[in-house]
Amino acid sequence: MLDPELLARITARRAELNELEEQLAKQLAEVRAERDELAVAERVLERVSEQLAGERASAAQMPGQVGGQAVMLIPHRTSGLEEATLPPDYQRILAAVRQAAGPVMAREVGEEVGVDVSVRAKLEPLRGKLVRLVDRGWLRKLPDGRFTTRL
Repeated sequence: MLDPELLARITARRAELNELEEQLAKQLAEVRAERDELAVAERVLERVSEQLAGERASAAQMPGQVGGQAVMLIPHRTSGLEEATLPPDYQRILAAVRQAAGPVMAREVGEEVGVDVSVRAKLEPLRGKLVRLVDRGWLRKLPDGRFTTRL
């Protein structure tokens, strides 16, 4: 004859293990579902990143609108970004600064690119372009107001 107390302990342990198995099966299903969701999120992130990179590249090359006027957006300088992405007048400005023997004032750049430097109203837009190139990382502005190329 079997010991009733031992049989009750075996039955209780079997019930505990069955319950544990159900809990683990539920947790495993939750883990698998979350892993599937992460895989979907990764694919979405890759697509969005590719789309944003494409939009940034096209925005850097296409004119934008400001006050109903077309303006060329100047991209931030990053590794692999060529000067050719800049509008031609900005390329000429960069070339003038680069060809100078050292740091240059806006007036000197204006003389090099053909701006009438005797008229302040024509020199200030050039200074604005130089500052924009500084802000975007293409040039460097020294404390004395002169401009030079980045290292």
